[in-house]
Amino acid sequence: MSDVLVVAEPRRGELRAVSYELLTAGRGLADAAEGDLHVAVVSGPVDRYADSLSREGVDTIHTVAQGEEFNHDRYVTVIASLVDDLEPAFLLVPHSANGLDYAPAVAERLDRPVVTDAVALDVDDETLVVNRRMYASKIETVVEVADGPFVVTVRAGAFPPAEDFAEPEITAHDVTVDEEGLDSSVRGYEAASDGDVDITEPDFLIAVGRGIEDEENLALVEDLAAATGATVAASRPVVDNGWLPKNRQVGQSGKTVKPTVYLALGISGAIQHVAGMRGAETVIAVNEDPSAPIFDVADYGIVGDLFDVVPRLVEQFG
Repeated sequence: MSDVLVVAEPRRGELRAVSYELLTAGRGLADAAEGDLHVAVVSGPVDRYADSLSREGVDTIHTVAQGEEFNHDRYVTVIASLVDDLEPAFLLVPHSANGLDYAPAVAERLDRPVVTDAVALDVDDETLVVNRRMYASKIETVVEVADGPFVVTVRAGAFPPAEDFAEPEITAHDVTVDEEGLDSSVRGYEAASDGDVDITEPDFLIAVGRGIEDEENLALVEDLAAATGATVAASRPVVDNGWLPKNRQVGQSGKTVKPTVYLALGISGAIQHVAGMRGAETVIAVNEDPSAPIFDVADYGIVGDLFDVVPRLVEQFG
């Protein structure tokens, strides 16, 4: 067995960005194992999802129409059934709240080892090689698992999304789920009150740190975001002070982001913060301290007072 089965993740009628990143991870693993890449999408408008997932490198997409939203018992039953039918050597799911909910249960049902939070994948003969980051990404470990087949959860932002469209085979599956045997049910979806923005989605992020000094000074950053079409994010001190909500935090204890442009204002560059934004395509830093660690990861840097720099940028782009 050498095939890879990736499970896409829908949420509220849309596929999450990690679904397309998993296509890249799965294709690379399938190439290393000399197998095919299969993609499963469960629940919701699966035909529309299948069209969106029809990207270069995907061999077959498997759709299973099972309800509209995520349900633990339903996912475990459906995915275990697909694995029994397809017999993939590798099952890849997002390292997300949903993925971590059902992946261990699927692994237990199928008697497969499970490795979580992968940032890189490879195959050495019959051994799965997984890179994981630990201790606020200060240490990268390599885990080798020889007793497959395998279940792996993949960290969001660890791989670039598959972009080029193609025409893979699309197959519908009819998996029977015992409705009376479901021990859980979805009553509805309620976003957190501060969940107005998903900072993992925008192409341009402006992140602000303790250098902003006071909550009222955030208006200056908001002006720049409005002028440039960017989204405002923050480092942990800003969130801890209550100046911006938790869903805006970038870093090890916040969210991992991978925008095209990441503008860091008044952020020192602690390793916990860098762990959440190291995947940005272009990093621009503004800081008064020329020795600030943020300049070690920045592509462009301005040593200066953000209260002088930001107004000039607003004037330039406004």
